[in-house]
Amino acid sequence: MDYAVQRSILRTVAAETHITPRGAATRARIVEAAADLVLARGVGGTSLDDIRAGTATSKSQLFHYFPGGKSDLIGAIAAFQSERVLEAQRPFLDALDTWEAWEGWRDAVIAHYCSQPSWGCPIGALASELIGTDPARAADVAAYMDRWRGYLQAGLTRMLAAGLLRAGSDPEKLSLSIFASLQGGLLLTQTMQSSKPLEAALDAALTALRAAAADPPRRSRPKQRTP
Repeated sequence: MDYAVQRSILRTVAAETHITPRGAATRARIVEAAADLVLARGVGGTSLDDIRAGTATSKSQLFHYFPGGKSDLIGAIAAFQSERVLEAQRPFLDALDTWEAWEGWRDAVIAHYCSQPSWGCPIGALASELIGTDPARAADVAAYMDRWRGYLQAGLTRMLAAGLLRAGSDPEKLSLSIFASLQGGLLLTQTMQSSKPLEAALDAALTALRAAAADPPRRSRPKQRTP
């Protein structure tokens, strides 16, 4: 696990559960290992016994850290995957207010997902599977998705304020379009086991975004000298 992600998760776990740093580290280890199992097999295809075996954890220990059982663990996995995905897009994700930052973000997204064995988006996969089985937990996962999209909208809002986008451009609509392209590209990338769909989707999204760029200022004509 990336150290920055691990440190962030440990701080959050310790604050929210009031357990010791050592306990938080153990819990984080379980979550990380369980996340890989769930990503490979799906929520429905991964039992608590599978998780216990895959994490070398006793039943009592598992329920100590996740009193609500599998639902609690899935919630922790969603939080972990969200932090890991967002961290992989930094520093560009926090400063999407220049064209250079958007190009850097595009490259960071492709590099991250092409380095993952599953290719697809773990947060989107969780949301899709949980909608029919655990609507409350699905809503929590959807909130992570919206938080992610919110970074895109925030950057576009700053670009609009800076005059980089045409007056009247809608940052929310633009961010939804880009995010939809991203998620669709990830789905096809997972299906085809290739980065090409994701690359094409993001390139098309950024081309559409540039179409909303403000017109460059016209040069004023030099004044003619009076003879």
